[in-house]
Amino acid sequence: MSATADHAEERTNPAARLGFEPGQVVQEIGYDDDADQDLREGIESVTGQDLVDEEYDDVADVVVLWFRDEDGDLTDALVDSIGLLEDGGLIWLLTPKTGRDGYVEPSDISEAAQTAGLSQTKSISVAKDWAGSRLVAPKR
Repeated sequence: MSATADHAEERTNPAARLGFEPGQVVQEIGYDDDADQDLREGIESVTGQDLVDEEYDDVADVVVLWFRDEDGDLTDALVDSIGLLEDGGLIWLLTPKTGRDGYVEPSDISEAAQTAGLSQTKSISVAKDWAGSRLVAPKR
């Protein structure tokens, strides 16, 4: 693929902007009807594989965690997600944008990530209704 095609895909496929790569195993947690279907399909397109769900019993390269304010304790959800990751893996925490139902305060995300032992490396708009926080697990 040419550099121009790569850049075109980054503009049209949000999953490419998030750094997903071919062959990665991506485990999706917290899926519900409000999850962005274009983003999900984009991830599958880039990785060349279906997303695996919460029942998957091996480690993943990336965990995509859809999380809304009413979903419970964010720190617990993050700690549970770390246990599902391959060493060096990362978590994309996807939360509703400001003004949307289930919005999570950035300070709550930061605090939960720190408590779970994660480093927040990037925040980005990933879809019309969703923001993403890239969280990196410590090396084991």
